[in-house]
Amino acid sequence: MTAFWLNMIFALGLGYGLGSIPFGLLLTKAAGGGDIRSIGSGNIGATNVLRTGRKGLAALTLLLDLLKGFAAVWIAGHFFPGAELAAAAGAFFGHLYPVWLKFKGGKGVATYAGIMFGLFWQGGVVYAITWIGALLIFRISSVGGLLAALMAPVAAAYFERYDLVPLLCACTLIIFWKHQANISNLINGTEPKIGKSKD
Repeated sequence: MTAFWLNMIFALGLGYGLGSIPFGLLLTKAAGGGDIRSIGSGNIGATNVLRTGRKGLAALTLLLDLLKGFAAVWIAGHFFPGAELAAAAGAFFGHLYPVWLKFKGGKGVATYAGIMFGLFWQGGVVYAITWIGALLIFRISSVGGLLAALMAPVAAAYFERYDLVPLLCACTLIIFWKHQANISNLINGTEPKIGKSKD
């Protein structure tokens, strides 16, 4: 097996290992909040952690979920050059399908932001501005995440990072698939706003 393929395999494993760390679940349990999967949407991400009423914990969850995506790409770039995309894919799928939680993870919005910053910072900035801007305007978490995900491959194409477009298109499609229930709620007008409990 060539060094290239070994780098790809190691980077993919590294990314998956980092991405599969369920920070929302671990932090909530450590803070005495129980199992985050038993409340709200049952998700392990920052939005559901926010439903515990602990804003600081939710912010930390979001930051760590973002950082694990960034770290996977950054480490791969230093130790497995040329395999950054494999690390990014591993981190993304690790967050969505962590083996430790029987492959039931988060929806990937924060980790997607992290890999965007890791792959090319300009795309990360576009992602963050879209995400934060939509949150401020609509006050609905899913809207911010979906719009940011939609902008990811668009940003890559705009900055002529065509090598990233296939992976980012795949991640965006998966983000939309993971948000099927949210999209249905948005259509029906029942998607809760930030700070309000889930119906």
